[in-house]
Amino acid sequence: MISNPKDRISTSETVVFITSYNIAIGILTLPRVTVEEIDSPDVWITVILGALIALTSSIIIVKLSQHFLEKTFYQYCEEIVGKLIGRALSILIIIYFLTLSALEIRVLAEVTGFYLLENTPQWAMIMPMMWIGIYLLSGGVNSLARLCEIIFPITVIIFLLVLFMSFELFEINNLRPVLGLGVIPPLKGLKTTALSYTGFEALLFLIAFMKHPGKSVKVAVMATIIPLVFYLLTVIMVIGVFSIDGVVTRTWPTIDLITSYELRGLVFERFDSLLLAVWVMQIFATFIITYFGAALGFAQLVKKNIQPFIYVLLPIVYIVAMIPKDLNDVFTLGDWIGDTAIFLFGIAPLLLLIITKLKGIKYDAKT
Repeated sequence: MISNPKDRISTSETVVFITSYNIAIGILTLPRVTVEEIDSPDVWITVILGALIALTSSIIIVKLSQHFLEKTFYQYCEEIVGKLIGRALSILIIIYFLTLSALEIRVLAEVTGFYLLENTPQWAMIMPMMWIGIYLLSGGVNSLARLCEIIFPITVIIFLLVLFMSFELFEINNLRPVLGLGVIPPLKGLKTTALSYTGFEALLFLIAFMKHPGKSVKVAVMATIIPLVFYLLTVIMVIGVFSIDGVVTRTWPTIDLITSYELRGLVFERFDSLLLAVWVMQIFATFIITYFGAALGFAQLVKKNIQPFIYVLLPIVYIVAMIPKDLNDVFTLGDWIGDTAIFLFGIAPLLLLIITKLKGIKYDAKT
């Protein structure tokens, strides 16, 4: 699959690919979960610091992967730590991608059912999305990159439009005082905000598909800066309108922000539907990318074609998505996935890079 020239994506496609993976659930929940953690209006500082941590982790993954060009993590991990440990790490990452894809599709059903399709059974919302995703995945990584290229500009335009329309409700005093409680509160939320940037882990398999893998560091930087802008604007506007006391009482504060104003005389007076439309597209992108990561991992571990695994994973992802009984269970599952990500994409790549250096494995000459 990787040796096929059609399975190559450009640098800009890779940036959009990872950015689309990144911007999903976090846009809707980041203001609330971070304010709950630090209890201070300095959330925007925590968001910036979280981006720096995520950027550091993504560059470590890039440097590791550049030693093994044209190979994914599933293929080169065994060369570093041996077959047993290498396969164990690969299986953990496959389970991570599989569980995250299930979480994304479940959250999509929760939000869609609450705001758009009340009383609609969750399976009726989940199954069509999963089948459409499988159809898209059958086209390989190029189809995924093409989809991300189409939906990303639409997301940027609509997101900025609906966010700035709420500017009349914005109150700068809700963001003051800056560091009024010292530097400790912003540091308390670092884990939460850093995990909101997860998406860079796709570089573990995506660099093998790049036309110019030598530009992977540039990809890591751009794929961190763009979500940083999204998250900064979101938390500043949400806290500026609701204050920290108002944010913690709302499950989906970003959507509540959009529903809090009307502009009479325009074709649309309410804009929450527009935001939900682009958000559904983004979370669908995240779902198929993580699904692809899991299917690719299974296929490469057993050295088979990816196509059968795309279908085999369908019932597994559906069952995992339906396990949480309510929204609290969904958020708990998200916390577990986040804690796992700290080890898999924060600690493990650094240890593997150190072992690679100690073994004297050189950079691939094609870098």
